[in-house]
Amino acid sequence: MKTVFLFPGQGSQKVGMVKDLYEKYDSVKALIHEADEALGFSISQMMFEGPDTELMKTEFTQPAILTASVACWKVLGEHGVAPEAAAGHSLGEYSALVAAGALSFADAVTTVHLRGKFMQEAVPLGEGGMAAVIGLAPEAIVDVCAKVSETSGPVQAVNFNCPGQTVIAGATKAVEAACTALKEAGAKRAIMLKVSAPFHSTLMEPAAARLKEVLDKIDIHDAAIPVIANVNAKEETKADEIRDNLIMQAAHPVHWEESVRHMIAEGYDTYVEAGPGTVLSGFMRKIDRAQTSMHAEDIATVEDVVNKIKGEN
Repeated sequence: MKTVFLFPGQGSQKVGMVKDLYEKYDSVKALIHEADEALGFSISQMMFEGPDTELMKTEFTQPAILTASVACWKVLGEHGVAPEAAAGHSLGEYSALVAAGALSFADAVTTVHLRGKFMQEAVPLGEGGMAAVIGLAPEAIVDVCAKVSETSGPVQAVNFNCPGQTVIAGATKAVEAACTALKEAGAKRAIMLKVSAPFHSTLMEPAAARLKEVLDKIDIHDAAIPVIANVNAKEETKADEIRDNLIMQAAHPVHWEESVRHMIAEGYDTYVEAGPGTVLSGFMRKIDRAQTSMHAEDIATVEDVVNKIKGEN
């Protein structure tokens, strides 16, 4: 058995996440208090009490999901379940790097808070959007977006998630035009997403430039375990490469399906989604149903993961 921890990105947040772990584990209490102190405001209150409208704001969503994900990783570790590699979807890559020892939790949580602010400020609210495209090959989506960009403004494929699902992003009118063109090209569906910015598109380049200034000032260490990077779907352990990848990631596509296929080719066969939701577990089923996939987000699912992994060792 070779185990990978997968860490979710934006969209997996929900009010009440990891509250039961907080109430049971002193280590989670300490972690969440550390997040509050590092951020200078109560992310714990937003996580546990909401309101949902605040938790959904990018600058709060990102530190909240990271904190919840690291809490799940920490509790699994206390039960003797640890990853041999890690990967995270977009924001989740920061959680993976905490688990790999490349980033301190305090640096990660403050950085993703700023990352969220920079991303939101890069494109005025309402001027950028994203859409999920179902049932069309990625190559066809790339081609259609390139043609639409010539007449309607910038739009591109930004999340290559799994067979049959690719996310596009760009200027709102261009994304809407692309949705129409993609359905005409054979997509089963092209659905506008409820997001506040065109994440991972070239429109995020101002955010990436501001993020570089932050990342250049924090300590990044060589990773103790490989972390598969979103931007190139390769295992990374060197601090300088990790820093460069995080800067690039803000305005470049997430190659999630390719990342997972790389891990499978390297012999990893057990995948634990550590953090709120089951988005990545769903992607895994579509990429390769033969792989062992599970998730840990509360006491019941943590215990289930521990029992399954301990029982197989």
